[in-house]
Amino acid sequence: MKKLTNLVLSMGVAMALFTACSGNGQLTVSGLNPANFDTVINNKPVKLYTLSNDNGMEVCITNFGGRIVSLCVPDKNGNPTDVVLGFDNIRQYADSAHTPSDFGAAIGRYANRINKGQIVVGGKKIQLPRNNFGHCLHGGPSGWQYQVYDATQLNDTTLNLTLVSPDGDNNFPGTVTAKVTYTVKSDNTLDIQYEATTDKETVINMTNHSYFNLTGDMTKPGTNMVLYINAENYTPADSTFMTTGAIKPVYGTPLNFNKRHPLYETIGDTSFDQIKNAHGYDHNWCLNTYTNGKGNDRIVAASLYAPNTGICLEMFTTEPGVQVYTGNFLDGTVAGKHGIRYPKQASVCLESQKYPDSPNKKNFPSPYLKPGEKYTSHTAYRFSVK
Repeated sequence: MKKLTNLVLSMGVAMALFTACSGNGQLTVSGLNPANFDTVINNKPVKLYTLSNDNGMEVCITNFGGRIVSLCVPDKNGNPTDVVLGFDNIRQYADSAHTPSDFGAAIGRYANRINKGQIVVGGKKIQLPRNNFGHCLHGGPSGWQYQVYDATQLNDTTLNLTLVSPDGDNNFPGTVTAKVTYTVKSDNTLDIQYEATTDKETVINMTNHSYFNLTGDMTKPGTNMVLYINAENYTPADSTFMTTGAIKPVYGTPLNFNKRHPLYETIGDTSFDQIKNAHGYDHNWCLNTYTNGKGNDRIVAASLYAPNTGICLEMFTTEPGVQVYTGNFLDGTVAGKHGIRYPKQASVCLESQKYPDSPNKKNFPSPYLKPGEKYTSHTAYRFSVK
């Protein structure tokens, strides 16, 4: 397993070679200078890729971690609005020792948490890194969000990213070849296709970790956004954010978003232990769109709406669950794009996924992948205005 210290050191060398831009480059619609992303990390080139359509949508992605850096869509007045949190330079993304973040990342091998970092594959117990409350989170401390994908931009609207994760990467078994394809469609949909194959049995659970704020003002909490989740059940978690194995109904709890309502109405209800433990929302909902082992990506799984800008996001997915995280650990200490210090609950993540700790919960949809099989997953974020 590649050790975190080696990863940080190699990043440090690469960042020492990073040359700040002169400021004369052409900026993206979101105000990014692509020159601020041109560097080399772990002997692989890194840059910023821009996808766009003719209807005012622009998505900027770096192949470092497959991260969505900015996502611009028109608001109700036609003004371009960046709706994701992030940084405006590669240095901050790569500096995992001081400004660790999952902003916009293509997460792997296993999104979310694995209990005590332990899995059983082929009858053998495997110990993974324990990097979050004693559990393995988002593939470990050097997960794919801190690795460089090979990038091929096919045209103005499509970017292919591939990553070969060697056997033993963060102690996960099997050499995995993973692919993420980002496509900007004409109806202002960001379409994300995931694929993976392996030469040994392993576990796979890929997602995107964008922090959405549709209000146009990331200096303030985004709790006035209106959330909808097409789910009747959720997976309760303990005080270490680990699922208990139970599946419980949302009805009669602050986790019921079958009827759309602003987050501020329920996010502070600490009389409910799940809200108290998570300091807000950081839970997996069991989507109604997933039945009989298959997800229907033609039905809205979740949506988010900002009344002041009129921007609406609808999520579609083949996955059984969505982790909704409301940026509870943001605290205003780290400066993001344009120097903005993101406050607590400045955003909402909608992470399509297998349920947390699925390798150890036999009643959850299985994340296991064997040689000869192909992991596929599809998630789309469609933007419109009301």
